[in-house]
Amino acid sequence: MNEIQQYIEQEIIPRYAAFDRAHSIDHVRTVIAESLALAEHYDADRRMVYVAAAYHDLGLSEGRKLHHLVSGRIIRADRVLRQWFSKEEIEVIACAAEDHRASSDHEPRSIYGRIVAEADRVIDPEITLRRTVQYGLTNYPQLDAEGQYARFCAHLQEKYADGGYLRLWIPESKNSARLAELRQLIKNSELLRQTFDRLLAEERNR
Repeated sequence: MNEIQQYIEQEIIPRYAAFDRAHSIDHVRTVIAESLALAEHYDADRRMVYVAAAYHDLGLSEGRKLHHLVSGRIIRADRVLRQWFSKEEIEVIACAAEDHRASSDHEPRSIYGRIVAEADRVIDPEITLRRTVQYGLTNYPQLDAEGQYARFCAHLQEKYADGGYLRLWIPESKNSARLAELRQLIKNSELLRQTFDRLLAEERNR
């Protein structure tokens, strides 16, 4: 594991510095830590969990729409990984990265995909709302505050609110309780707007 970690730390994690704040180095480190914690509940190879989590968003280098598929392609093409994993293991790792996307139309194909998908949710009201603001500022800089708020609310309704597309896969995760808390906040329009205004000001003043 030490050799793998050295490679990941030197060659993979630094690539996240080129992405938006919502998908930064801090984000990938959070997903790695949460993935390894969730893996403790299952008979899963920690090395494979670690690599899948580390690579899961690398596909953002080619845009967001198909980033999960590009991440899988990057894993399959990385010859360095072949010294530590078999062809079959690399395929499982690649599929886990492909299956992590919250808007995916299918259930993750393995426990590795379920672990990384769950870890990537990182549902915490403050973190989730801040990342939503960060994404809007990075990708829609032309929007004024009202435009940002409209996009912010639309995303929350589509993904996190009751009936949203987000699905949780690991019962041992804390995400279920946190999602319920977030949904209560989404329903409280006054508090939601106050929270948005604060986060927007903080992010613009960075």
